[in-house]
Amino acid sequence: MSYETDMILDRRRLKRHLTFWRIVGVLAVIAAVITAFGRFDLGGDEGQIARLSVDGIIVNDRLREEKLDRISKDENIKALILAINSPGGTFTGGENLYHSIRKVATKKPVVALLGGTAASAAYMVAIAADHVIAGNGTITGSIGVILQTANFTKLMDKVGIKSVIVKSGPMKAQPNPMEPFSEGARAVTVSVIKDFFDMFVEMVMDRRKMDKEIAYKLADGRIYSGRQAKANRLVDAIGREADALKWLNEVHEIPTELPIVDVQINYKDEKWREFFGNSLGKALFSERLRLDGVLSLWQPDSSLD
Repeated sequence: MSYETDMILDRRRLKRHLTFWRIVGVLAVIAAVITAFGRFDLGGDEGQIARLSVDGIIVNDRLREEKLDRISKDENIKALILAINSPGGTFTGGENLYHSIRKVATKKPVVALLGGTAASAAYMVAIAADHVIAGNGTITGSIGVILQTANFTKLMDKVGIKSVIVKSGPMKAQPNPMEPFSEGARAVTVSVIKDFFDMFVEMVMDRRKMDKEIAYKLADGRIYSGRQAKANRLVDAIGREADALKWLNEVHEIPTELPIVDVQINYKDEKWREFFGNSLGKALFSERLRLDGVLSLWQPDSSLD
């Protein structure tokens, strides 16, 4: 092959490489623009309504809080609909989400739309909204907190295992499955649980405009149907999304024809989150939840299954 032929082939290869990298560069720029400006797919002169789904076990979620912060600042978003379908989760997870929603509510109206279940920490999240709508068959309420542990000491004795624990004080690492739950430790734990419980009930009293006596009477841990919740003023209305849009229009003059945009949160571990959240169920979440603190979670009696 001649020298000139080699030069021609080299130039062709170089052109192909340059074309490839130019295409890659253009696609990268397009992707960056979409990422920066198109996450909500917002647009239009009249604005839009954001819809955030709160599903499964509620835990601390920094990405969701950041998204809510963006919603609060986005003037194109005229209102927020919370579509809640959750048995609850950790107290801190529910509390942080509650405060993030209240921040949005200072800028624009928020409606909570309760699905099949909105109990415990999920009810805490719901009352952060300005208006709460449930279905007749919604399971809600379950106002309270729980801390679960176990005592393996008798089992350890049977198999010949002795736990050796060195700690700075008798209340450190209590409750602990590897040692008896002392009366002193129980008293301390009960006082902490009561404090969490009081915080939850104070939220209910504030957001639902209830007297202390009534709020504590309703907060005995029981669940309520949507109809019962409405009768006890735990929710504002029975209805569906159309009723949420009607309320936004009548109270805040937001047009019902505005497009509703689902808020997307892109987790890097999305497949694992879905697997653990849906496939295994909340029964296997005890360790993950315990790491995040006290629970506010509706747990139906397994003997009823």
